[in-house]
Amino acid sequence: MALTKTPKVFKKLVFHWKLWKFSIIVFVFLVFLFLLQREVGVQDFKDEAGIEPVVRKKSHVLGLMLNAMNNMKDARPKMQIKAPVRQTKFPGERHCLPGHYTAVELKPFLDRPLQDPNAPGASGKAFKTINLNSEEQKEKQRGEEKHCFNAFASDRISLHRDLGPDTRPPECIEQKFKRCPPLPTTSIIIVFHNEAWSTLLRTVHSVMYTSPAILLKEIILVDDASVDEYLHDKLDEYVKQFQIVKVVRQKERKGLITARLLGASVATGETLTFLDAHCECFYGWLEPLLARIAENPVAVVSPDIASIDLNTFEFSKPSPYGHSHNRGNFDWSLSFGWESLPKHENKRRKDETYPIRTPTFAGGLFSISKDYFEHIGSYDEEMEIWGGENIEMSFRVWQCGGQLEIMPCSVVGHVFRSKSPHTFPKGTQVITRNQVRLAEVWMDEYKEIFYRRNTEAAKIVKQKTFGDISKRLDLRQRLQCKNFTWYLSNVYPEAYVPDLNPLFSGYVSLI
Repeated sequence: MALTKTPKVFKKLVFHWKLWKFSIIVFVFLVFLFLLQREVGVQDFKDEAGIEPVVRKKSHVLGLMLNAMNNMKDARPKMQIKAPVRQTKFPGERHCLPGHYTAVELKPFLDRPLQDPNAPGASGKAFKTINLNSEEQKEKQRGEEKHCFNAFASDRISLHRDLGPDTRPPECIEQKFKRCPPLPTTSIIIVFHNEAWSTLLRTVHSVMYTSPAILLKEIILVDDASVDEYLHDKLDEYVKQFQIVKVVRQKERKGLITARLLGASVATGETLTFLDAHCECFYGWLEPLLARIAENPVAVVSPDIASIDLNTFEFSKPSPYGHSHNRGNFDWSLSFGWESLPKHENKRRKDETYPIRTPTFAGGLFSISKDYFEHIGSYDEEMEIWGGENIEMSFRVWQCGGQLEIMPCSVVGHVFRSKSPHTFPKGTQVITRNQVRLAEVWMDEYKEIFYRRNTEAAKIVKQKTFGDISKRLDLRQRLQCKNFTWYLSNVYPEAYVPDLNPLFSGYVSLI
């Protein structure tokens, strides 16, 4: 028994000896520091010139003491490794001044040239194409067939047209923006494919005439393999006069999603602002979007989208008294739509400067922090051409901790067409395939409602031809995103939800 206890006793003696040795070293070190500090303290301060070296000595001693304390603290064993903190670089970290931006600071990138009030479409008014001769009528018809809007009218409206007086509500016009945190810079990304010359360049000019120079980092035009000659060398030559405008091109038609990802990859702004190629920006459109992102970096914000008439190009201007706003929704065929704001959302907002929370967004026009765009998973790279990407991003942003909002003080006009002028290289079934991908990743058991309503989607699922979604599922897990039940309960409780397990299902047809 004595032999078995001896090693334990020996270990205890060694431990106590090490502890005493460490204590003696610490004690001697502290005595040394005390004596050194006392020596410094009794220096003769009669000569003023002798103060500086004394102060340096005292600072040196203090530094030694602090280093000793830190070394002792760091010597303690760390029982738990903490999770790394994600360092979010954001414009709010820049140096900023107090107060609010002045009108001079927010001066637009370009001054709009003087306008002829009698010019076609001036001040955002309608340009009616009546009493056309036979050649003009043929030109008008060709434009409508190619672009699905009245390109004849657009081509006769100035690229520089203004939109008349600022008719937004007073609180929007008078809104002030804090310098701290500073408003972030933005890269405007505009994707085009065989776009009409006049609508594309009116969009570009409109951005430059209404966006503060200090905020507008660049305008990136992304050509999705246009075949029209005027969109090649002629466009490159035209934009050379504006160093802020860049053109990047996809050699083959890959669609909106891939083109936007290309634009984002070359963007250098702190935020990304996506616009369609047939827009016109109203006064003060950019600042409310960027101010909201500065305030809440996980907010994905859209402007209040005004209609530009596809026949007359009349700009539907905002009312100074405000109006009943709409927000985005979706149906169980996974199509986007608009609906009036519920009472609780109207009650929450105090005036027009307050954002509108929206379950989904149209996806054509919005701003987002570049860091957050990358963090949240940008776009699903395996989606093809166009369709479903806005619903996918809507679900993803909400379920993964972000917010979708509409800023009513930000107004951008958009030409809404009744049909798309573009062909789909693989047919329109690519839209259904995109929708299946978003349903499989984000909708959990509710995806079955979609499949019951879309037999083509159900077929794609059965044949497993929707591609690999493992990266998107990994993204959902990594971001610890909430499930679709949470989305329906907290983001869109007004949604009609069919029975997940109906006794009967099918279609009713008229005979």
